[in-house]
Amino acid sequence: MECEFPSINADTKEIKEILREVKTIAVVGLSPNPEKDSHRVAAYLQSVGYKIVPIYPKEDEILGEKVYRSLAEVPFKIDMIDVFRKPAALPAIVQAAIERGDVDVVWFQKGIVNNEAAKMAKDAGMKVVQNRCTMVDHKTLLGS
Repeated sequence: MECEFPSINADTKEIKEILREVKTIAVVGLSPNPEKDSHRVAAYLQSVGYKIVPIYPKEDEILGEKVYRSLAEVPFKIDMIDVFRKPAALPAIVQAAIERGDVDVVWFQKGIVNNEAAKMAKDAGMKVVQNRCTMVDHKTLLGS
C-alpha cells in the first residue's frame, strides 16, 4: 500500500480557526465500539461541546445521537465532516459533501490522505485537513 503525502492541508492557524468556528460535525465511519478511535474521538468532541452526527451503515444510535446511513440523509446543516474511512472511499464522501452544499470543512483523520479528494473539496470552496486528529488538535491548540 502506498501512502500519500498531503499536498493540500490547512496550517495550524487555520486548524485553530476551524475548531473554534464549527459546531456540527458529521463523523463518517463512527463505530459503536468504544475501543475504536472513531468512537473515542467523537466522544471527546461531544464532551467539549460539538454536535456529533454519526454516519454509519448500522445502528440506530451512537453516543446518544441518531445514526444516519449517509451524508445525504442528514436534514440539517453540517459544518464539518470528520472522516474515519480508507483513503479510497474519500472521493465519494467528498462528492456527497459537495452535493449537500453546506459543508465548510472536510477533515481526514490521522493516517488518512487522498489528495484527489482534497483537491475536489478545495475546488468546491471547502477547507481541508488531512492526516490529523481532531481530538489531538483540539487538546493541543485550544487547550482543553
